[in-house]
Amino acid sequence: MATIGVQQVLPPPLTSTSEPPPLFDGTTRSLSPFSNITFFFLIYYSNFTSQSYTTFYFYFRLYVNYSCPYAQRVWIARNYKGLQDKIHLVPIDLQNRPAWYKEKVYPENKVPSLEHNGKVLGESLDLIKYVDANFEGTPLYPNDPAKKEFGEQLLSHVDTFTKELFLSLKGDTVQQSSPTFEFLENALGKFDDGPFLLGQLSLVDVAYIPFVERFHVVLAEVFKHDITEGRPKLATWIEELNKIDAYTQTRRDPQEIVELFKNRFLPQH
Repeated sequence: MATIGVQQVLPPPLTSTSEPPPLFDGTTRSLSPFSNITFFFLIYYSNFTSQSYTTFYFYFRLYVNYSCPYAQRVWIARNYKGLQDKIHLVPIDLQNRPAWYKEKVYPENKVPSLEHNGKVLGESLDLIKYVDANFEGTPLYPNDPAKKEFGEQLLSHVDTFTKELFLSLKGDTVQQSSPTFEFLENALGKFDDGPFLLGQLSLVDVAYIPFVERFHVVLAEVFKHDITEGRPKLATWIEELNKIDAYTQTRRDPQEIVELFKNRFLPQH
């Protein structure tokens, strides 16, 4: 889980003039399971025998963009599971991205992507599930069958949810986005053993919060509308998420969000 009170120092984004990360091998990443892993080892000796052991520690690379909500999903999952020392962030400037990222790392040339065990994986919903299943740390998906079923329904709906929010920017944003947030308010009432979508924090919350974060800010600042008004469960959900370092360490500056939305989606504002 998140480490309370620790301020994270983020590396600067890599641009078209940036060198690849250390130990970047210059190949297509398909030759060896160790070709894309930076590793070091520690030799230690047992207190009980004279026998020596070698322990290998590996870290892997998560390519992100700090402003991308899709990359934020995987970043949150990585933080919550306490994998900061095992999965290292490699931020990419999407407006001036390095050529080697497409050529040698991820041909789709988008973020997020994860280098792990000799392969490069993408798609944020797949990656949050992959990180949860393939790394140690606090599980982000429940064992309860009813919660699993509802969780899958919500994950299947999240693309529709985000599409509806972005479409609302083309019309009466407050009115058109209202049913979308009402859906979330109703979903938050499904389980009563916690304030999150499946009761306890899960991958489902991780999938939804980056987009709610952005629209919460934009509707408040640009349209002077509070999406939590009349939605107490949504208000509590956002409040509780903002108590979790794994999430708050990934949040963007609200003014940055507003400027990005104005430039890209709301030029009339």
